[in-house]
Amino acid sequence: MFKPARILQATSVFLLMAGCGTTQTTALTPAQMLPATATTPVTVATVTPGQPATPSLAGASIKAGSSTAGTDGFLQAGGELTPDIQAYAREVSQVRHVPLTHVVDILKTAQYNATASRLMAPGKTRIRRSWVTYRNRFVEPVRINRGVEFWSEHKSTLDRTAREYGVPPSIIVAIIGVETVYGRNTGNFRVLDALATLGFRYPDSSRPERSQLFRDQLADLIQLDYEKKLDARTVEGSFAGAMGLPQFMPGSLMRYAADGDKDGRIDLLYSVDDAIVSVARFLRMHGWQPGLPVFAPLILPDNPQKLVVGGLYPTIDWTTLQNQGAKVRPSAGNQIKRETLVASASPTDVPVPDWKGHKLGVVDLLDEPRSTAEYRTGTPNFFAITHYNRSYFYATSVADLAQALADRVGYGGPN
Repeated sequence: MFKPARILQATSVFLLMAGCGTTQTTALTPAQMLPATATTPVTVATVTPGQPATPSLAGASIKAGSSTAGTDGFLQAGGELTPDIQAYAREVSQVRHVPLTHVVDILKTAQYNATASRLMAPGKTRIRRSWVTYRNRFVEPVRINRGVEFWSEHKSTLDRTAREYGVPPSIIVAIIGVETVYGRNTGNFRVLDALATLGFRYPDSSRPERSQLFRDQLADLIQLDYEKKLDARTVEGSFAGAMGLPQFMPGSLMRYAADGDKDGRIDLLYSVDDAIVSVARFLRMHGWQPGLPVFAPLILPDNPQKLVVGGLYPTIDWTTLQNQGAKVRPSAGNQIKRETLVASASPTDVPVPDWKGHKLGVVDLLDEPRSTAEYRTGTPNFFAITHYNRSYFYATSVADLAQALADRVGYGGPN
């Protein structure tokens, strides 16, 4: 997930558990690693994609502390933190402006969680990637049927959010459906224990950058606790520390989450409005372009694999693709059905946004057991979804579930 040069799409047990808010292993990365800040939503016109809403809360990385192999806890025999974690606590206090006693008191309550470590441990054998298997797990009747109900129950919030952020309701509903089946699977791990375990006892010593990520998320959790935005001692989430309906990591809550119901606080577990607006805000802050389809309506040339660059950002322009033999689908036309961004009873015909003026990226969806591959052309909106979870499988499943939901509800879909 942290290798920008290539996105991994393996269908490991962790990816298959994406609805539980997993984090990355060698094969995957979770939807909640990137999200992030507690601020009220802003209008589409004033959102600057990619720019943190509150730079002061950007949370500098903590250099002190390290991950060591084993199952030991985090305290010495006398009840004090181990020297390594003491050094970590001091830097968290200094960098995040949290009293040292507050940091230490929280860390002293952290406990090693063997289950979190086991679930994050790399598999002994490489799991063959299967796009068909992965898609079928998420684009399926339960998520479609419950998604239609969720859309109906929260239509006013979804419509309002679409107007403010330009993110279609179907995409928002699909992400929450993939992440937690609309709140059914939000996780029952104490987030403090999960982050401390993966930050200081990460099960794969060959990936120190991953334990660093969890130590930084732990610092975010401690800061949020000090700011009284959550209770670090009791908040629960996935085995990787992701929380609420949209499975935001602490850093995501800090940087991109929004107070959707305007009650003065952000609650991603019990406030559906907060969850809906936070998902939209995250996507906008990571490059979502209102009105743009997720996939460009192209017929790719033979051997499209040569056009696959990988990564989290589109890099190919339309002229290059055209020179390589790509063609616009004859049925594309210049009109599309879109989900209306206003609370009206029916979709509206609008001109297709000029996707040809945006950078694009060819997406490869490999199915190794079947020796097949599907190729699509992603727009900036596809790649915005990959920032939620750095997997082409994930982003495409979200788009396909969104399309299925839109078809059922009666709106044109996002593709």
